[in-house]
Amino acid sequence: MGEWRPLTGPSRQVALEILLDGPLSRAELSRRVGLSPGSLTRLTKPMVESGLLVETPAGQTAAPSHPGRPTNARSTRQTGAGVGQTADLGQADRSTDARVGRPSQPLDLDPAAHHFVGVKLTGDSAIGVLTTLRAETIASIERPLTDHTPSAVAALVLELADDLAAQTPGQRPISGLGVTVGGRVSATSEVRWGPYLDWVDVPLGDLLATGTDVPVVVANDLDALTEATHWFGAGRGSERFVLLTIGVGIGYGLVVHNRTVDSPDTSIGLIGHHPLVTDGPRCDRGHHGCAMSLLTVGAITEQVGNALGRPIDYEECLDLAAKGDAAATQVVSRAGRALGRLIAAAANFTMPELVVLGGEGVRLAEVAHDELLAGLHADRHPSGAELPMVLQPADFTEWARGAAVVAIQTFVLGNSN
Repeated sequence: MGEWRPLTGPSRQVALEILLDGPLSRAELSRRVGLSPGSLTRLTKPMVESGLLVETPAGQTAAPSHPGRPTNARSTRQTGAGVGQTADLGQADRSTDARVGRPSQPLDLDPAAHHFVGVKLTGDSAIGVLTTLRAETIASIERPLTDHTPSAVAALVLELADDLAAQTPGQRPISGLGVTVGGRVSATSEVRWGPYLDWVDVPLGDLLATGTDVPVVVANDLDALTEATHWFGAGRGSERFVLLTIGVGIGYGLVVHNRTVDSPDTSIGLIGHHPLVTDGPRCDRGHHGCAMSLLTVGAITEQVGNALGRPIDYEECLDLAAKGDAAATQVVSRAGRALGRLIAAAANFTMPELVVLGGEGVRLAEVAHDELLAGLHADRHPSGAELPMVLQPADFTEWARGAAVVAIQTFVLGNSN
């Protein structure tokens, strides 16, 4: 398997600051990483010559790396030197080159200098994306996953990676491959428990390594989506936010003090069994009215289907509720109110600046918007702070993009395990 060769020391700090918040002036970079202007110039010169960093016109700011995400004029990052410092990204670079007495050009990172592939594995399919170094999606592919044997899955992932790599400009090699699964992952390589694939102790990273020279990292899908939301999504610039996902299960990600809260318990979906309705339906573990029994795609389709006396898919459930169908409206409205209560519980315990809602079932928050707010306000103090909420796109490419982000993080920061 190829080796991760991340930058180290001040070079890594400079690259990370620019990756997340660039373009930045040399004066601002000097302040953030604690280097003199001369030392910074000597440090960044080879990075510019290699094409990793580029000089940009004064006053130019970075474009949003994710369509539809809120942009923040001010951002705080925790990267060693400069912890807790902020930078106004909306102002032009006013630093001056003392040698010539004129404004210097801000430094930015060339997102196209490196490309990454992210693959999200579900029980039914493999979804892959090709991204830039700033996690901008260039291409995506989805393939059915009909064989769950580890060797077959690894072969499909490598096939996806090859097909996506062929779409890089100039067919340049990719710099990293990230793969995510629902379940518990250890040492960024081994799937200790993958319920949707019926896996136990599968060395997925090693299997992939036998078929590629590209560095590989394997991660839990919710952890990866949280990291993508933190670095390049709606949570960018928020020191404390909650991510709740609705789909086959209920996911919960948390960022506090600008760091993702990492725990093995992330993989087992503890919040899915949080009680929300005392007389609600029962989940597979025997809980009445928990989040799993009310909010998952399967729970909603089963309840609406039973009421209608026929099988029904999730989108039709929501469409019928939006049109006022009595059976669908009853189920979806109860689910919306339960979602509001779940958001309130998460917010009451962690007091986030922001709540991000995602997953393939996130459209529930739109169709049952009024009921969601009713449940939220019922369990929040009237004097509590306003709670901003952002909805992520519902398609699985967001999860695949999260897989690419963990590869980007490993490329920049190195493997922490």
